[in-house]
Amino acid sequence: MSKEYGSWKSPVTADLALHESIHLSSIRVDGPDVYWVESRPHEQGRCVIVKRSSEGIIRDVTHKPFSARSGVHEYGGGEYSVSQGSVYFSNFRDQRIYIQKSDAKEDELPIPISAKTGNCRYADSVIDSQGARLFAVREQHTEDSKEPINSLIVITVEDESDGPTITTIHEGKDFYSDPRLSPNETELAYLAWNHPNMPWDGTALYIMPIKPNGTFSKPKRVAGGKNESICQPQWSPDGTLYFISDRSNWWNLYKWDRSKGKKGKVTPVCQQKNEFAGPGWRLGSSTYAFMDEDRIACTYSGKTGRDFGILDVQTGELEPVDVPFHSISSVKYSEGKVWFIGGSPTLQPSIVMFEVDTDQCAVVRKSWDLDTADLEPYFSQPQFISFPTTNQLQSYGYYYPPANPDYHAMVGTKAPLLVKIHGGPTGSTSTTLRLDIQYWTSRGFAVLDVNYGGSTGYGREYRERLKGNWGIVDVDDCCNGALYMAQEGLVDGKRLAITGRSAGGFTALAALTFKKVFTAGASYFGISDLEALAKETHKFESHYCEGLVGPYPQKERVYQMRSPVRHVNNLNCPLVLFQGTEDKISPPEQAQLMHHALQSKGIPVAYVPFEGESHGFRNPKNSIKALQGELYFYSRIFNFEPADQLDGIHIDNLGSVQAEEEEQLETNGGPENKLITNRGRVAGKASETACCSSSDCVVS
Repeated sequence: MSKEYGSWKSPVTADLALHESIHLSSIRVDGPDVYWVESRPHEQGRCVIVKRSSEGIIRDVTHKPFSARSGVHEYGGGEYSVSQGSVYFSNFRDQRIYIQKSDAKEDELPIPISAKTGNCRYADSVIDSQGARLFAVREQHTEDSKEPINSLIVITVEDESDGPTITTIHEGKDFYSDPRLSPNETELAYLAWNHPNMPWDGTALYIMPIKPNGTFSKPKRVAGGKNESICQPQWSPDGTLYFISDRSNWWNLYKWDRSKGKKGKVTPVCQQKNEFAGPGWRLGSSTYAFMDEDRIACTYSGKTGRDFGILDVQTGELEPVDVPFHSISSVKYSEGKVWFIGGSPTLQPSIVMFEVDTDQCAVVRKSWDLDTADLEPYFSQPQFISFPTTNQLQSYGYYYPPANPDYHAMVGTKAPLLVKIHGGPTGSTSTTLRLDIQYWTSRGFAVLDVNYGGSTGYGREYRERLKGNWGIVDVDDCCNGALYMAQEGLVDGKRLAITGRSAGGFTALAALTFKKVFTAGASYFGISDLEALAKETHKFESHYCEGLVGPYPQKERVYQMRSPVRHVNNLNCPLVLFQGTEDKISPPEQAQLMHHALQSKGIPVAYVPFEGESHGFRNPKNSIKALQGELYFYSRIFNFEPADQLDGIHIDNLGSVQAEEEEQLETNGGPENKLITNRGRVAGKASETACCSSSDCVVS
């Protein structure tokens, strides 16, 4: 059937697109048994440790009211460890560490092994072979300290005299992670770093000898520093320390060879223009696992997402393994099987078992109970694209063309484009099945999911394009991606929209405020005031903006110049704002300022507040209303009739300025617009005199 883009009827409804799914994370192995964590929306987000026995029986290990979730660094991760059938986990409500037998009955309560007092949080633990000592990261919150105090500690679990005791074994650094015991338990490896670094900026790898009497010798740094990001140290079965470093620009695998002189020597294991790790937002990540002392199962970045392979550590040869997954994380190995969390363009994130001998994969747990087989004909397949951007550089993304077997385009028309922006901003998008993207493509929209400069997966140099340039590089890349799609004839250059949430919302608002490329946009609780963000945040991110924008308050003017809320008069594009009334990060007053500015100019604008919601919508009904409201908004701005029966949202200035709107669409979004190829400044140096310095910047 021939019908205009945007008007196609789709079985991918808003309810399906926002269907509540469990979040799978943190695979662990204990002999033949496999464990993972499920965050369950139907239990108010309770995080449950789940066990799959060698017989294939799946059962919950932790029961109500316990929730295995750590608050360290606020983002958590590394919430549990397991050894010989005993599970050690951080309970979210009180942040104490508990021990629980994996086969305990529901009425058998776990036993706490950390103190009730002290306001401490624990994460990233490892237990010794005897189950006697547990090493972990501790984060202590006290009224006397300006910010939480992080340290490495050891808990003596089996102290027959006084019960468990806690000893600090290293402190003085701002952050710690990844304590890992050597196979003979005579050494402890770990990472540490200080402000203003984030873990992807620079970390140091230490080894601390453990004496026969159980005491600890002075640690020594064996790799890393302020300008080298090291992550995921692991000991091989033969006692060699491996880790991932970006010293070659790419997060590649290395090992520390203690036989090379007194200080040892760091040598590469596999050097490729691929990344074997991602940004350390959460603790306990694992992108590789030892199968034996000579082979490593690993995941690494590729054009379609993350690839899977087996690495020979002696030769450095990486053999790709063809698996039907393009998003792979939490890699573990046990008894001939590699376990990971995998997703693909047609499959939601799932617990996957890979049989090494047969090269066969089996899905043992899915993140949702939906059967999407009937929907697959409506799924758009992502296409990796590279496009030119500012300063003669390249940027990347995934293009999703419109896809619906029941319809075809009307002759002579092109699809509207929706540019999506991932959060972070130090993160990346993936090609795992996202029904919130298929919602748009199955209705006749094209989608460009941009991995703008600053995203991970393309090397340190690409990641550092955003240093000091947040609000410039990301904006340029999103604009250039949209213009490239129009110039290639893939989309309608007069119907270009941009949408983002939180940090992605900041990029969307900045693009709409400081550029004249997009013809419509949507902000979901978008950050609009960088200065306010720099002033109020938690310890882990307290210097994050310093790297993205500059030190505050020294660069106060830069923060102000790049904040969309301070330049609302420059907004000249139809915009819909979805906002929680209790949002403390992006207060509703800021969205209201933008609403009033466009309202007074006679430009179509909608402000949709959600009572009781904060930074991120928790009520599914509100999320559905927002998604449908965004579609309704575009239908009115781009002048198409949606097939869905939508509850409309109020749009100011919609009918009274039709002539102006048509003129603006002709001027702002046409394919005749040129790529933003030069900002008029040295690449990598942030402008201190304006939000951006390209010729089409609307800030004087």
